[in-house]
Amino acid sequence: MPDPTLVILELVSEVADLRRQLAEVQDHCVEMAIDAGYLNDEIRSLRRELTAARREKDALHAKLICSASRRSAA
Repeated sequence: MPDPTLVILELVSEVADLRRQLAEVQDHCVEMAIDAGYLNDEIRSLRRELTAARREKDALHAKLICSASRRSAA
């Protein structure tokens, strides 16, 4: 039968190692959450730019069609 003191020491050591691993994983999760926030902001910004570019394209397209129809009517 193993010595109870050794078993307890092994368990204490294992718990300490698991706590260290947990702390590392928590740090990684915080870093990933921060990165995700930055990426989310970038995506929102890009979507706004895309929406503005589409509006500008549509306005130019409408202007071009209007101009072409006036030329063909003349």
